Amino acid sequence: MSRVNRRSVSAAAGAVVLVLSLAGCALQPTPVETRLPPGAVATSAPPTAAAPSPTVVTLPPTTAPTVAPVPDPSTPASDPDALSCGDGGSQNVSGAEQTVRVVGTCAELTVSGSALTVDAAGATIRSLRVSGDRVRVSASAIDALVVQGNDAAVSSGGAIGSVDLSGDRTTVDAGGAVSSVTVRGQDNIVRAGGGVGQTTVDGRGNQIG
Repeated sequence: MSRVNRRSVSAAAGAVVLVLSLAGCALQPTPVETRLPPGAVATSAPPTAAAPSPTVVTLPPTTAPTVAPVPDPSTPASDPDALSCGDGGSQNVSGAEQTVRVVGTCAELTVSGSALTVDAAGATIRSLRVSGDRVRVSASAIDALVVQGNDAAVSSGGAIGSVDLSGDRTTVDAGGAVSSVTVRGQDNIVRAGGGVGQTTVDGRGNQIG
């Protein structure tokens, strides 16, 4: 090959190398650099707010409202187990071997049974009628007392207007006076702290005084 041709080939080869070098530089990406003006501060993206977790509230079980029993107007609230005459009413007590309490102002109280105890110490009784055996009655005051039976016991904290006994072995005690006494039977006792007025006795072994 001639010297001229060799130079031409060398020149061409150099040109090719130069073009490839330039092409490689053009293919490489140029890094991008962000420049801020003086005094500016780069800000980051706002943080993502976390969603609040749900709160579970446990409610107490509901209960049905309590309905209070309706009180009996004839019975005082201070003694709910007592039998009340109210103001001037009447009551009947009957049974055997039990105790009953009576309160109020009784126009008439009738007691009948056997081995029956009536606690009427909180009552005022205008007319008390007792029938049966072994009946016990105590009252604060009695206007008129009628007893038909045996082995009864009646006591009054105050006076007794009149006593009418038919039977045996009944005892009557009055804290005050007894205006009149009628007895038909045996071994009955009538005692009065304020004395006894008119007396009619038919029977043996009776004690009046």
